[in-house]
Amino acid sequence: MNFNQLLDFAYQFISENFNEFMKTPFFLELEENHLNLILSNDQILINEFEICQSIIKWGKHKSNINQEKELEKEEKEQIQNQISNVVDKIRFIDFTKEELGDILKEDLIPNQFSQKLIQFQKIQETGDEKELNQFIEKENSLIFKSRFRFDSEIVTKEEYVKKLQEWINDNDFFSKMKKGFSAKRDGFNSRKWHKAVDRKGKTLIIIKTKDNFIFGGFTQVGFKGNSGWINDANAFIFSLRNDKGDRISEKFTIKQGSAIYSQLDYGPRFGLGIDFYLLGNLQPGYSNFGYSYNLPNGIKHGTNEAQSYLAGSYDKWVVDELESFFI
Repeated sequence: MNFNQLLDFAYQFISENFNEFMKTPFFLELEENHLNLILSNDQILINEFEICQSIIKWGKHKSNINQEKELEKEEKEQIQNQISNVVDKIRFIDFTKEELGDILKEDLIPNQFSQKLIQFQKIQETGDEKELNQFIEKENSLIFKSRFRFDSEIVTKEEYVKKLQEWINDNDFFSKMKKGFSAKRDGFNSRKWHKAVDRKGKTLIIIKTKDNFIFGGFTQVGFKGNSGWINDANAFIFSLRNDKGDRISEKFTIKQGSAIYSQLDYGPRFGLGIDFYLLGNLQPGYSNFGYSYNLPNGIKHGTNEAQSYLAGSYDKWVVDELESFFI
């Protein structure tokens, strides 16, 4: 590995672990050009307001200003000057109204950006969506362009995100989708899950087991209450990670039968032959992988290898988290 390859690897590793990296002393020591390069990465998976707060800390450190002291006017100007060449990588459009108000009150954002943000804030308050869109289009700045963020507690590695993006092959869906259900957040209950996902159309399901298998499925058609079997020629199952993390990530297309089954007393079910499905409390699961969906080369349906491929066994796996994404 040469120096440039090593540098690229370092940038990639930092971007994928930026939330943890920001909390280390190494972040404060970054040179401006390196910080700019990292912040330019649209795949950083972290709250934008937290990025802004960390850049302000970086600016204080580089200006030799105590992080905790009350700032004088001259010190605020010092910090503004220090961060002036990196602050344009912060996606202020992803701030909540409260976060935007708080950061403007601190008076640490350089004037050329704070004036634009104040104008943006005023238009937001009018509720005039057309005027807001015209303003954003006219400014044509990164600060008013959302950084792509995959809001998943399960899929945190960029390589997995890229795989899902490649497999779904629908930039409009992938850029607009939101996490509409999390079992840990919303409850391990199939009826709550159906209430969230039913009749949403395109739906991405991601499951993580207690044994650290990560897999799931995608349907173009979506789930529809007690409608039973549903055909979907574009549905697929995927495996991102086994328990050791030593297997390639794969997508498995449908080969026969109905793609999904929708009933209120069950969680997600893919495949006529129970390729995988969850019971009403969304935790005990079953996987007879390979009946409706294609198996990896060399693996036969009905074998232990096929039944354990997605989740480690046919019926002895338990869900740690279930996430569902849709527009």
